[in-house]
Amino acid sequence: MIKEFKVTSEYITLGQFLKEESIVSSGGQAKWYLQENPVLLNGIKENRRGKKLRPGDTLEIAHETYELR
Repeated sequence: MIKEFKVTSEYITLGQFLKEESIVSSGGQAKWYLQENPVLLNGIKENRRGKKLRPGDTLEIAHETYELR
């Protein structure tokens, strides 16, 4: 099942996304999480918490797929 995530500004960072979705509770945890867990952005592995996510991007995290709108 694909979950939709609404981006309310031009972009959101990967770290902010992880916090918004309650996957992590802080930026420090986001850095650790991205080192230990595979995250795919548009099918490509991504581990930078500052990576800008924009509407139209697709994220795969912990067996969940998110479409950014």
